Amino acid sequence: MREIIKDKAIVQDDWTVLRLAEGETPDAIEVPAGKHIIPLQVWLIQREELSARLKKTQDLAIWFGSAEQAKDLGADAALFPLLAVDFPKFSDGRGYSIAYNIRSRLGYTGEVRAIGDVLRDQLFYMQRVGFNAFATREDRSISDALKGLTDFSEKYQTSWDEKNPLFRRTERTGLSA
Repeated sequence: MREIIKDKAIVQDDWTVLRLAEGETPDAIEVPAGKHIIPLQVWLIQREELSARLKKTQDLAIWFGSAEQAKDLGADAALFPLLAVDFPKFSDGRGYSIAYNIRSRLGYTGEVRAIGDVLRDQLFYMQRVGFNAFATREDRSISDALKGLTDFSEKYQTSWDEKNPLFRRTERTGLSA
């Protein structure tokens, strides 16, 4: 079983990311039994069939591609125990906006996981926009990646995890008129 970082700890992951093979279409793919993180497009096309399963087993989750938007899932977000955002390459930053919108616009409070090309250097910033779980690249040390969540001791700007900028959180002394 693979390990991931969740809520600032290394834990075992019992979810499998379901990706479409070349030539497969969202309407034709069959979602196997077990805990699967499925593409958003599969859910949107097979919603009727999959929603009955989801109500019984809670063994389905959704992943967003970098070109998709949180609003495409809408109110259905609350049905899932986990929402994931795929980073096809570490330099593709669109996933940050997706995670932020999952939290702020959809009001989602469950697990938001980064999957794909996820590296240590990104984790601090990913948690700032709403990610609380990270499936880092398997060719890198997960213990080292965990340290990335604490690379910086202070946050200057506002974001999902800090609503006030630094200048509003610190007391100013020694200023003269």
